[in-house]
Amino acid sequence: MADALPDILAEHLAVVFCGINPGMTAAAAGHHFAGRSNRFWRVIRLAGFTPEEILPENDRTILQHGYGLTTVVDRPTARADQLSAQDFIAAAAHFEQKIAHYAPRYVGFLGKAAYSVLSGQREIGWGPQPTAFGGAAVWVLPNPSGRNRAFSLDQLVGAYRQLYLAAARSRLPA
Repeated sequence: MADALPDILAEHLAVVFCGINPGMTAAAAGHHFAGRSNRFWRVIRLAGFTPEEILPENDRTILQHGYGLTTVVDRPTARADQLSAQDFIAAAAHFEQKIAHYAPRYVGFLGKAAYSVLSGQREIGWGPQPTAFGGAAVWVLPNPSGRNRAFSLDQLVGAYRQLYLAAARSRLPA
């Protein structure tokens, strides 16, 4: 089995993007969002987070832009639906401590599944959430996985752009 994917984190980032868990391709490569069909790197560039599209093998450069990457569950799978609610429950305390330790302004959950289990809420809307997690404001984003074809590239970019703008506003001096 592939090893867990290392976090790319630093303290006080603007946004930490939280994937559900590593895909097998990403875990084997040792780089986030390494699957050919994953749209994450393209989406965050088009949404304004980065001035250029980062290649998966350069994933650590996301820190230079004030953003980080982690997963809720460390165990790699071929598909996120191979995880159970128990996988999320087992990871919850450690994951919340990690977010509290690094203290990002926003946690961007990629998809509703993990946040639904972590928050105990069945009905989750897209976008900002009313409750913080680990001290960070929560934003739920559509998953950019190539398997998630319910969202077009334009829809993904629009959703991510809303978080980008919120994070940019929160950096402005009062």
